[in-house]
Amino acid sequence: MTATIDGGRRHARPPSPRRHTRLKSVILHGVVLLLSTWVVVPLLFALVGGFKDNGQLSTNPFGLPAPWVPENYTSVLVSGSFWRQLFNSVFIGIATTLIVVVLSAMAAFVFARFAFRGRELIYTLFAMGLMFPFAVAILPLFVLLRTFGLLDNPLGVILPQAAFGVPMTVIVLRAFFRTIPREVEEAATIDGCTSFGFFWRILLPMARPALATVSVLAIVASWNNFFLPLVVFNDPNWWTLPLGVQQFYGQYSSDTARILAYVVLAMVPALAFYAVAERQLIGGLTAGASKG
Repeated sequence: MTATIDGGRRHARPPSPRRHTRLKSVILHGVVLLLSTWVVVPLLFALVGGFKDNGQLSTNPFGLPAPWVPENYTSVLVSGSFWRQLFNSVFIGIATTLIVVVLSAMAAFVFARFAFRGRELIYTLFAMGLMFPFAVAILPLFVLLRTFGLLDNPLGVILPQAAFGVPMTVIVLRAFFRTIPREVEEAATIDGCTSFGFFWRILLPMARPALATVSVLAIVASWNNFFLPLVVFNDPNWWTLPLGVQQFYGQYSSDTARILAYVVLAMVPALAFYAVAERQLIGGLTAGASKG
C-alpha cells in the first residue's frame, strides 16, 4: 500500500485490482497443490512400494526400489481370480447403470413433462429415498434376497444397487428435463410426434450431458460398493474387486509389498475410467449449472 501527500495530508492508496487478483490466484493454486499432494503421494507410495520387497519397505519406505521387484505385479496379473473379479465388477457396474439410467430417465420425463394428481407426492417419495441409509436396509434386504433365491446371484447386487441409485438420478434428470422449452415439445407434437417419440428422439439426445453425468455417478457407486457384495456373495467366483482386495489382504497380511501391488492394479481400471469419463462428467455438471 502506497501513500500520497495532498495539502499536508497523507492519503493511502488502495491496492490495485491486479495485485489482489494475483494474490487470490496464488492462494488458490497453493490450495489445489496441497490437495493434489494429499492425493498423489499415497498413490505414488503404493505404486513404488509394489516394486519393493518387505525388507525394502521397512528400511527404505520412501526411496526408489533397489533392486526392483516386478514379481509382485506379475503374480497378480497372471492370477485368474483378479481378472474374474475385474469382470464381475465391470459386469455388475454396467448392468446397474443401464437399469438406473433407463428407469430414471422415464420416471423423470413423466415428473417433468406431465401434470397429474399426486405428482409432487410421488416425487417426494422418490426424494425421500435419499434419506434412507443403505446400512439400515441391509437386514430386511438380505431376508428378501434369500426369499427370492438371489443370494450368490449377480441380480442380488444389481437390483438393490439400481433401486438405491434411482432417487438421485431422477432428481438430476427431472431438473434437466424441465429446462427444455415447451415450444420444442409443441413443435414436435405438431409434426406428429407422440410423447414417447419426443422422449426418445428429441429429449434424450438433448440430455446427453446429463445422462453421461448420472451414468458416471452410477457406475462409480457400483464399482466402489463393498457392503452389499459382501452380504450377497459367498461364492468366490462372484466376488468383485473390493471383496478381492479384502480377501487378498487376509491371505497375504504379512506381505505388504504384494498387497500394495494388488491395490494399485485394482485402482487402475477406476482411474482409467475417470480419465476417459472426466470430460463427460464435467460437461454434464457445467451444462446443468448453466441451464439451472
